[in-house]
Formats: sequence, structure tokens, C-alpha cells
Amino acid sequence: MNRSQEVEYCNLEVRFERRQVQNLIRELIQQGYSLYWNESDHHFIVSVRTGRRLLKLRFQRVHGRYKMVGDYVVKDARLSQWMEKLINDSKGHAVVKRFRDRQVLIESIMFGEIIRLVEVSGMEHRIIYQKKPQVTVEDMIQAFKSNRAEQRAAVLRLEIDYELAVLYEALRQGNAEDAEASKTKLRSMRTEMLQLEL
Repeated sequence: MNRSQEVEYCNLEVRFERRQVQNLIRELIQQGYSLYWNESDHHFIVSVRTGRRLLKLRFQRVHGRYKMVGDYVVKDARLSQWMEKLINDSKGHAVVKRFRDRQVLIESIMFGEIIRLVEVSGMEHRIIYQKKPQVTVEDMIQAFKSNRAEQRAAVLRLEIDYELAVLYEALRQGNAEDAEASKTKLRSMRTEMLQLEL
């Protein structure tokens, strides 16, 4: 897709672990950007210099994780590509407006995927793409009637208990490789449990 001179990211919401935020800073430095950061109990702010402009990326601390929020106007093509990769890789949400001559191209992104693409020229707007809903009313009725989630949650609790015992044994024996493999499984199980509880 062609890159415009100015891109505005609205209603941005992207979530990270602290390690991922540190990797983002490292990546920006490797790309040659001059930046500095400031951290408080509730916020982590990364200021990126692009020519004469200073772009402040704001991260809120939420339950030990970080959430990048806010609206950003980016006029640097490389930084714009970086932002889009960030939204895509982290399955984030945003409304992206690309300004070209007398046109605005608006992308609605949910979970890192474009769900709607609209072109605005003056007073006219044209829907270029709109993702069809994948869930039908019948699917929702079946989901409410189904108790598979509760059954899977019960089995998953047992699997987590077993994996915790495996992790304990690996730590007790000082086996770092088995402990790390067990932690990876537990992270995956935790994610699945959170999805089942929604």
C-alpha cells in the first residue's frame, strides 16, 4: 500500500509486556532514531525525535502490563511503517487516517486486522472494503447453549495443576531447561484460561 506524507493514528490501543516495551525502544534506536524516555508509577513515555518534531508515545501501566494509548500524527514514513507493524504484531486496535492531496483514506483496525476501509474525497465517501461478520445469530445461540467452555476450563485447571507440579520438580532439581519449557506451557495455558473466562 502506498505511504502518505501524513498518517494519523486515532483511538490507538496496543498492549505489551515490559520486555516488549524495552525491545521497542531498542528497535527504534537501531533504526537511528534519537529518543529518550521517562517512567513513573502509572506511565512510561518514550519521546522520539523525527527531524524537528518530537513524537511522545504514551504507555499506561495496567496490572503489571503496558497499554499504548492515544492519538498520534506521524509525518515520518519509516516511523509510520514501524507503528503499523506494531499494531499488526501486537493485534492492536486503531483508526488510521492517511492524508493524500484532497483525499483521506480511513482504515479501521481491530486485533491487528483491517475490518473497514473508507475513502473520503470532499463531502463524498466510498467504502472500499468491509469485513463481513463471521459470527451469525445461530452461532451465538449455539454458543450460549453449549457448555464446552466450562468443561474445557475444568480440564485446563487440572492440566495447570499438573504443569505446576512439573515446574516445581524442575526447579527443585535445578533443571533450567525443563523449568523454562514448563513456564512456556503455563503461559499458553494461562492465555487459554483467560479466553475461556471472558
